[in-house]
Amino acid sequence: MEKYPVTPDGFLRLREELQLLKSVERPAVIQAIATAREHGDLKENAEYHAARDKQSFIEGRIKDIEAKLALAEVIDPVKVTGNRVAFGATVRLSNAQTNEEIEYQIVGVDEADIAQSKISITSPLARSLLGKEVGDEVTVRMPGGSRMYEILNLVFR
Repeated sequence: MEKYPVTPDGFLRLREELQLLKSVERPAVIQAIATAREHGDLKENAEYHAARDKQSFIEGRIKDIEAKLALAEVIDPVKVTGNRVAFGATVRLSNAQTNEEIEYQIVGVDEADIAQSKISITSPLARSLLGKEVGDEVTVRMPGGSRMYEILNLVFR
């Protein structure tokens, strides 16, 4: 089984979501199913079917989070050192075509949030950057076409 890289923050958020699902969401949906059953015929009871669908989603998400936590490899970016791009690194890039500068932190799959400049380690850009150093140029094949970037700065924070 493959390890699941995650930052300490991401690990904590997964544990909090799991706790919420188990202690709040699961009991609430069980109560909703019981209430819907009291309304009679289950074949035509939309509330019952909606509650069952929600229960299925919650149980699936619980199993997903438990599996991720079991395989989690918590990597604290502050403790990572080196001069190569790795998980947790914050990388400042320059787009070779437009000279636009951007900065991204490479994080776990569930932590990715482009609005916060966090990209998944499985994204095409992150995969292209891994192992590279400041000054290196990388060509990234993205759905919108290829782009070339130069690595300007690299920090682990």
